[in-house]
Amino acid sequence: MFLIVGSVVVLASVFGGYMAGGGHMVVLFQPFEYIIIFGAAIGAYITSNRKPVLTGTLHAITGLLKSERFDKDAYLELLSLLYTLFKLAKSKGALALESHCENPHESTLFERFPQFAGDEHSVVFLCDYLRLLTLGTDNSHEMETLMDEDIATYHEEHVTVASAVQTMADGLPALGIVAAVLGVIHTMGSITEPPAVLGHLIGGALVGTFMGVLLAYGFVGPMASSIRGRGEAEQRYFLCIKAAILAYMQGYAPSVAVEFARKSLNTDVRPTFYEVEDAVGALPAPT
Repeated sequence: MFLIVGSVVVLASVFGGYMAGGGHMVVLFQPFEYIIIFGAAIGAYITSNRKPVLTGTLHAITGLLKSERFDKDAYLELLSLLYTLFKLAKSKGALALESHCENPHESTLFERFPQFAGDEHSVVFLCDYLRLLTLGTDNSHEMETLMDEDIATYHEEHVTVASAVQTMADGLPALGIVAAVLGVIHTMGSITEPPAVLGHLIGGALVGTFMGVLLAYGFVGPMASSIRGRGEAEQRYFLCIKAAILAYMQGYAPSVAVEFARKSLNTDVRPTFYEVEDAVGALPAPT
């Protein structure tokens, strides 16, 4: 949503200012220069990146069109889920989690938390480590090392996609210059034309440089930053899960383990202690 709003603001400010200054929109309609810039940028992006990065880019861009997933409500639901799982394990033993970990999509417990259950990677991440608890893992230090490695690997994939998009943004002004040079070459082939025609051709040639810079700093560059930010938000979500599991493994009560997780959150998405207390107090008894 913010991507769409930001794009509209950029377009309105640039083209609105251009028109207010007496500019003519018809001069900016240079489809051949756009083909040069977009075609070269997309071709170079496909050539220089592996398939996982290309598919990750598509997922990341479509994700930017949606609202933020990891808001305060999402964390409140996550903390409630973690409390329910720890309460169940505390009262009936870690093996009581086994059925939920092995078949999370059929678990009546996970069904109570639809936002979390709809995020496949979060479900897999949580179930993997709960499964280790059911298998008897009790060394919190080894578990922390493993979780850190897992989180770092996933975050690196996000960073790779964001870096690839940023590299494309950095190259767009140069591609705009290429399009402009080709436009100048075309203009020089019409040097015998009257000034009015030459002026139109020269203006059209410069559109390539304009579009390259506009795309780089007005769209693609900010898109790369937004992809990186979404990746960091998801990393924080996993760190919250990590904090809760490690606290529970160290022998803390479910409510205290959840408090450890709550304190690991950024202040803009962190529910208050009393909000968490009310949320877990309204939960049905774990079965």
